[in-house]
Amino acid sequence: MTASWRFSTLADRHRALGSKLEDWSGMGTAWTYDKDADEEYVAIRTKAGLMDVSGLKKVHITGPHASHLIDLCTTRDVEKIYPGKSVYACMLNEAGKFTDDCVVYRISTNSWMVVHGSGTGHEELTRASIGRDVSVRFDDNLHDLSLQGPTAVDYLARHVPGIRDLNYFHHMQTQLFGLPVMISRTGYTGERGYEIFCRGQDAGTIWDRILEEGKSDGIIPCRFTTLDMLRVESYLLFYPYDNSQKYPFDNEGPGDTLWELGLDFTVSPGKTGFRGAEEHYRLKGKERFKIFGVLLEGTKPADEGAPIYRNGKKVGVVTCAMYSPLVKKSMGIARLDVDCAVVGTELEIRNASGSVKATAQALPFDDPKKLKRTAKG
Repeated sequence: MTASWRFSTLADRHRALGSKLEDWSGMGTAWTYDKDADEEYVAIRTKAGLMDVSGLKKVHITGPHASHLIDLCTTRDVEKIYPGKSVYACMLNEAGKFTDDCVVYRISTNSWMVVHGSGTGHEELTRASIGRDVSVRFDDNLHDLSLQGPTAVDYLARHVPGIRDLNYFHHMQTQLFGLPVMISRTGYTGERGYEIFCRGQDAGTIWDRILEEGKSDGIIPCRFTTLDMLRVESYLLFYPYDNSQKYPFDNEGPGDTLWELGLDFTVSPGKTGFRGAEEHYRLKGKERFKIFGVLLEGTKPADEGAPIYRNGKKVGVVTCAMYSPLVKKSMGIARLDVDCAVVGTELEIRNASGSVKATAQALPFDDPKKLKRTAKG
């Protein structure tokens, strides 16, 4: 089987913008365009950008046991999720270690959609469905166009009644340009943004029209990898690039705890019975590392995978880094030894081109109170 077995109907549009459609999660995805990524980063932070994130896997879960299945497989209390609401959740294995994250959408009483990345979410849901009155269906016709940035709502408000009233992590069934869509107030940028779920045959029309009409709002097409710049600032992890699957421990199999990743907030208070729950709670206080921020001196970003030292001892690794042309700072996400994950700790990052001084910083760097993405009106 070829590496890319899934296909976006927008592939030719990405090629026209200079993409070679590198593989991500089985789909040819726009990692590169014939322009500077900084331009796209600035557009999303100050105006808006449109991305094709259809490589995310969409899984429909329907039937009388649908709620039970999601309750078993994810860390969230599903009874608190009503139709029209969604939630960010994690999935664990029996050892209490992270295997995937996802957004869980409740479409109606017995109908859900789980959207996840390149982890094993689909397989885990399918395995847990055996013997239960539930249907689990993977949907690659459903495309996902992500319109992110402060002017996104202004553009959509001209076409979608009520869009300004749509709260963070809520979704609506509506029409855009006379075409059926589900619009979700979610994203992966730290900005106010929306994901437009549409049929594959409608994706080209929606993509073209947003970019044509949205020029006056500063909307431009953005490559998938621009998300790396945005996620560093906004503390958004990306499996497996921040995980032990890529940066394994000596003499240990892959797998990180939610306590180590800073994702323990995704466990609904008091929830038990989900896969890996007992081990998850048992592992609290036994962290081997912490995900933390690093702020570098100068203007050059850290190398991906650059080792981090303190007083001559290796204490971590940079998993993703960027230099922001807006705030004029070089920063990164790192896996740090627990005793170094303290604000102000002096560190040394050893890039291939030489060492750079850095300090440990709390995440996120940008908008820690999430005021932008949750703004009203």
